[in-house]
Parts: sequence; structure tokens; C-alpha cells
Amino acid sequence: MSTAEQLLATQKANLATFFELGQKAFEGVEKMVELNLQVAKTSLEEVSEHTKALLSVKDAQELLALQASLLQPSAEKAAAYGRHLYDIASSTSAEVSKLAETQVAEAQKKFVSVVDTAVKNAPAGTENAVVLVKSAVAAANNAFDSVQKAAKQAADVAEANFQAITNTAVKATQAATSKSRKAA
Repeated sequence: MSTAEQLLATQKANLATFFELGQKAFEGVEKMVELNLQVAKTSLEEVSEHTKALLSVKDAQELLALQASLLQPSAEKAAAYGRHLYDIASSTSAEVSKLAETQVAEAQKKFVSVVDTAVKNAPAGTENAVVLVKSAVAAANNAFDSVQKAAKQAADVAEANFQAITNTAVKATQAATSKSRKAA
């Protein structure tokens, strides 16, 4: 295959990858819009119900009890909404990362193939340069693998921290609600 054909094939593959990445990103946005529409619809229904409940309140104690009963579900719903958004972003990111990793692996294979071909055709007396090139390619591949592993570990830690913060916020709201109910 000539160099021009290789370049054309690479450009076609890159263009296909670009469109696939765009499709994955669009699917993520579509899921977020769907979630937001559902939240808006549910919120409107809840506002209607809460307004009816407020209009039926007869005294201050009943009002305090109603407010306390509304506080905890709102915090739990906000936490659930945050979890849904995080899940959508996380799954979209995972799909994009998987696609990118596949493309990088393919590019690495092609590059190693080009290097191997060049090494096989290297003139006599260039053995030291060949060893140096192979060593540099191996070091670059190892560095890339290390960066990928570190990024995955960082993402895992961030996800664990997000879950811990969400759980803490919900528990704090539950505790505040139960204190509010006792006070009422």
C-alpha cells in the first residue's frame, strides 16, 4: 500500500471515529435532556400537590409538620438527580474513552508496524540507532499505559467521593428533618 493510500485510509478512519464520538456525545446530551424533562414534569406535579396541601393547612403546627415532611424528599430527589446526571456523564465518558483507547491502540500498532518495517530495511551499521528507536517506542507505550491507569484510578476515586458526599448529604437532611419533626 502506498503512503498516499495509507494517509487516505487513516483520514477515513479518523473521520469515522470523529462521527462516532459525536454520536456518543449526542446520545449523552439526549439522555440529559430526557432526564431534565422528566424532572420538570415531576416538579410541576409536586408543586401543584404542595400548593393544595399548603392551602389546606389550618394552623402553624400543621404548617411546620408539612414543611418538615417536604424537606427530606426534596433533598433525596436532588441527590438522586445528581446521581442520574453523574451516571449519564460517566457512561458517556466511558464509551468515548473506550472508543478513544481503541483508536490509540490501533494507531500504536500501525506506528510499531512502520518502525518494524523501517528497522528491517535499515542499512548495516545502524544497529545502535535501531535499538534506540525501539527503546523509545517501548518507553512511550509504557508511559501512555501508565497515564491511562492513573486516569482510571483518579476517576474511580472521584466516583467513590461523589457517592460518599451524596450519602452524607442525604443522611444530614434526614437527621435535620427528624429534628424538625420532633420540634413540631
